Amino acid sequence: MNTRAPSTRGLGELAQQLRVDSVRASAAAGSGHPTSSMSAAELMAVLVARHLRYDFDRPDHPANDRFVLSKGHASPLLYSAYKAAGVVDDAELLTFRKLGSRLEGHPTPRRLPWVETATGSLGQGLPIGVGIALSGKRLDHADYRVWVLCGDSELAEGSVWEAAEHAAYERLDNLTAIVDVNRLGQRGPTRHGHDLDAYARRFRAFGWHTVEVDGHDVDAIDRAYDEAVSTSGAPTVILARTLKGKGVKAVEDHEGLHGKPLPDPEAAVAELGGPRDLNVRVQEPNARRALHAVPDGRVELPRFSRGEEVATRDAYGKALAALGTGRGEVVALDGEVSDSTRAQFFAEEHPERFFECYIAEQQMVAAAVGLSTRGWVPYASTFAAFLTRAHDFVRMASVSGAGINLVGSHAGVAIGQDGPSQMGLEDLAMFRAVHGSTVLYPCDANQTAHLVAAMADLDGVRYLRTSRGKNAVIYDPDEEFPVGGSKVLRFSEQDRVTVVAAGVTVPEALAAAEALGREGIQVRVIDLYSVKPVDRFALRQAADDTGLLMTVEDHHPEGGLGGAVLEAFQDGRPVPRFVRLAVRTMPGSAAPDEQLHAAGIDADSIAAAVQLLVEQAVVR
Repeated sequence: MNTRAPSTRGLGELAQQLRVDSVRASAAAGSGHPTSSMSAAELMAVLVARHLRYDFDRPDHPANDRFVLSKGHASPLLYSAYKAAGVVDDAELLTFRKLGSRLEGHPTPRRLPWVETATGSLGQGLPIGVGIALSGKRLDHADYRVWVLCGDSELAEGSVWEAAEHAAYERLDNLTAIVDVNRLGQRGPTRHGHDLDAYARRFRAFGWHTVEVDGHDVDAIDRAYDEAVSTSGAPTVILARTLKGKGVKAVEDHEGLHGKPLPDPEAAVAELGGPRDLNVRVQEPNARRALHAVPDGRVELPRFSRGEEVATRDAYGKALAALGTGRGEVVALDGEVSDSTRAQFFAEEHPERFFECYIAEQQMVAAAVGLSTRGWVPYASTFAAFLTRAHDFVRMASVSGAGINLVGSHAGVAIGQDGPSQMGLEDLAMFRAVHGSTVLYPCDANQTAHLVAAMADLDGVRYLRTSRGKNAVIYDPDEEFPVGGSKVLRFSEQDRVTVVAAGVTVPEALAAAEALGREGIQVRVIDLYSVKPVDRFALRQAADDTGLLMTVEDHHPEGGLGGAVLEAFQDGRPVPRFVRLAVRTMPGSAAPDEQLHAAGIDADSIAAAVQLLVEQAVVR
């Protein structure tokens, strides 16, 4: 049978095939989530056969609808749909969850070109779908739709409701959420069970159009999808009452079977009517030549004079605005602090490419991921401390291989009187731990501008740390700052200690070195602006030359600059004498200079520590 399965019977048969193949794939793997796949079989069958517009031969087709499986554990259902669409054969389907297979336990775009984003950490599909829909509505000006299949358990996640409010506020009528309300979570019933109205009230309160259906009635589902497509001015949520394990009496609506293959898969397949070999012809998207027009021009970065007092956050905002002028694919997002992060400079010059995400950091990062899937280069900014709220989205962005730029301002104790709740003191460790990430921490305005531009062409998750206070510009505007490099700011053949600093501690290290030099103690100073990847060569050379390394950082000692430096010596070579100055106590409110001194990372503290190190070296 080679058909789009237009009839009710044909759709029902397709749904049964998706169930059978979900059971078979999970049985072959000896693991998986067949019952979670079986509950949504009709929802998927009607979508792919009647409503999805997608060219599987051209997954990057600019007019393709976008589908996000937010309940990523139901991957057997997705892979079974791929088989029905003819892009995965039966042999590959049965490699599910096996070494080397493209069909992972939870789908990722690294393996499959038709997957928009990695899912599996529940509560992320809808927020990322919002980002994709924002691209279609505000940037691409295209008529593609975004379909997101969610589970009912994940509606307990706060990120879902950040997404719900944002989608309604932006009037994303190109977005449809399909919720598989199958009543059962991992350990038992969900909070609201089959009470569809409980979910509907919440979505309606946020401004969504809601439709409640029997999730196993293909005609009702078909009408619901039609209603979603015809609804304008608001996103639509389809709340579908379903049964987990539908179609197999031994498991249907039973607890305790989440994440397990069926106990008797052969009997289950027979009960479902046996294997089928139906093919579905997915509708082709409308013709569209390009994803979006992106005018390119020359990037004229701002230039700052040496000695000028400039905060790196100001340099970030000005550089980003300039980058946006020269590169039309650059977009900016902010968490309602753009006047502090200075993303407002971009917003003023390029309002059509600026996205205000308000105090919703999870949604901000998710929107950045969604925008990146459509070819945009997003820069998302907020206080460094608040990015910790979105860490799981950052982690999953890495799993997706998403290219996003994140910028944390107001880092460290140097922000002063606002106190510890506003101080990013964990951010370097957080971003260094992300697979494939790049972590940058500039100390002056010209360095910041160059690094902002460089980030646009990097892969993976990129993080830039900026500072609130003004520091003197120490580099010429034409200086180059390659990612993975460093700058040796003081050097002599008589250096006895190397001080490694970054950001606000660079001028403190220079001041300390100057004072120590007057006492006859020569100190090498390295500006380690690239925290990841780190400049191993410069650090190893300094260790060989001086024998003593001291890192100074406005960050907790765990996982920050010191950790990055130590990684340069993990190849088995001897580790030099090493001292780490960092923020080891819980700060209070005080002036910036008082904070640096109290933390032991100002010029006086650095000088005292170096003197102690030198004395000990002499004694030994």
